[in-house]
Amino acid sequence: MSNFERIYFKTKQFMKKVILYSFLFWSFLSCKQQVKQETKPSTNNKVSQKTKKKEIQQKIKQYAKVKLTTDVSKLSDKEKKMIPLLIKAVKIMDDLFWYETYGDKKELFQKISDADTKTFAEINYGPWDRLDDNKPFVKGIGKKPLGANFYPKDMTVEEFEKADLKGKDSLYTFVERNDKGELSIVGYNQKFKPQLLKASQYLMEAAAFVEDRGLKNYLLARAKALLNDDYYNSDSLWMDMKSNHLDVVIGPIETYEDQLFGYKAAHEGYVLVKDMEWSKKLAHFVTFLPELQKNLPVESKYKQEKPGTKSDLNAYDAIYYSGEANTGGKTIAINLPNDERVQLKKGTRRLQLKNVMQAKFDKILVPIANELITHKQRKHITFDAFFANTMFHEVAHGLGIKNTINGKGTVRTSLKDLSSALEEGKADVLGLYMVMQLLKKGELQGDPKDYMTTFMASIFRSVRFGAADAHGIANMIRFNYFEEKGAFTRNDDGTYTLHYDKIMQAMNDLSGLILTLQGTGDYQSVQKLVKQKGIVPKQLQKDLDRLLEKNIPVDIIFEQGVEVLGL
Repeated sequence: MSNFERIYFKTKQFMKKVILYSFLFWSFLSCKQQVKQETKPSTNNKVSQKTKKKEIQQKIKQYAKVKLTTDVSKLSDKEKKMIPLLIKAVKIMDDLFWYETYGDKKELFQKISDADTKTFAEINYGPWDRLDDNKPFVKGIGKKPLGANFYPKDMTVEEFEKADLKGKDSLYTFVERNDKGELSIVGYNQKFKPQLLKASQYLMEAAAFVEDRGLKNYLLARAKALLNDDYYNSDSLWMDMKSNHLDVVIGPIETYEDQLFGYKAAHEGYVLVKDMEWSKKLAHFVTFLPELQKNLPVESKYKQEKPGTKSDLNAYDAIYYSGEANTGGKTIAINLPNDERVQLKKGTRRLQLKNVMQAKFDKILVPIANELITHKQRKHITFDAFFANTMFHEVAHGLGIKNTINGKGTVRTSLKDLSSALEEGKADVLGLYMVMQLLKKGELQGDPKDYMTTFMASIFRSVRFGAADAHGIANMIRFNYFEEKGAFTRNDDGTYTLHYDKIMQAMNDLSGLILTLQGTGDYQSVQKLVKQKGIVPKQLQKDLDRLLEKNIPVDIIFEQGVEVLGL
């Protein structure tokens, strides 16, 4: 081999090594960069998890904790024995509602490792935030089905409407698929038979301690109704109760959860202790219902029905909530039964939950008013006005019309999924209408400005429940309608000034509109109203965000049970 060849060969070998080492170096560098790139998402994931955890903790803080208590010294020994049994019965409604709104609770909780997320899921009875338009907060969970778990997830509206199934639109049935994939019907009493047998037994055991004849008859009838899904008799007997000290509301009642059709009632429950002194003060207001119905601000054909005068008003301390009643924005007053047959024959009972109402007034409404109502008008925010407005909201459910005037059936069935929101809107404006009428008659005391200012402040409170809640939609419609009518103006400092004369006119106009829509069962027009006015304007949303920044709670959650009561 010549020197040239030797030099060439060595040079070639050297270049090979250089190329090899270069390749190895750049491969190593590339791998190192790749490792960095691969580990980077992991770091982001940790940051994301911390952010998510903080968000969930902030959402939990939107609820103020409230202890549900009452003066147990006023209870008899037998009543003290009844309460644990009634709580056991009502607590069973939690499991039933979990299935109705979501499905398998255990399966959901297996997907959640974080304790705070589990707590928030317990508050919401599922993976969707009820105060944020039902947005999912659990990874891998999609949008909440409009029909919750009452219908098959893959069922279309057209398929349901074409199905020739008796009881498909019943309040007390699930629509499921059979082995052939066809739609079928399953009654609540069959679906939940073991749980309802237990609840029924607890009610009968409690009835054994009852001395009040009306309460005893109701408990026994309700125990039977849970097992056969026929609630008419127990609803009627519940209306006949007058002298009872304890009360219980239990069963499938409200249809808010079914946002597909508004047909299906969800299970819930309350255990209540009557405030006998306050209840006596409220009793005489019911006698004015026929007169108030006659004077409603709408054409006579929309107020031909006569409200039952056996309705009564009572004040209670709530000592236990469960199921649908315990979700999202908590109820501060009850107006039942929902059965139109019972309403037309006997009216309804209105139960004002005074201790819960006081908690929301102190912890939520007053702080909101101090932030959003102009300084000069804040003096008109009073608990008496809040109590009266809430009470007459419930009374107003009995006014107006239950059956359409053009043969479309009941208002509830003709307006389907929008029925609840419109009914809540009706009760809001007619409640204020009743207050103003009774002030004129001298039956209520106080400055009319107290009631109107507290009424407007309550809109800000309820709008925060969001578009997934019937009360939230009703309040958004009212806010936008009142603003359009000039009932208030927003000031440069972010507060609102109310114009009382225009509030009165807006109240009458909106009352007439809602009563007309209900009377005609005009679904398309209601749909248009919700689409146009059932929304939160950008400026209002900014003002509501301020409330969160000030840590003003959106609603409340409860510490409740036998231990809290000290029994």
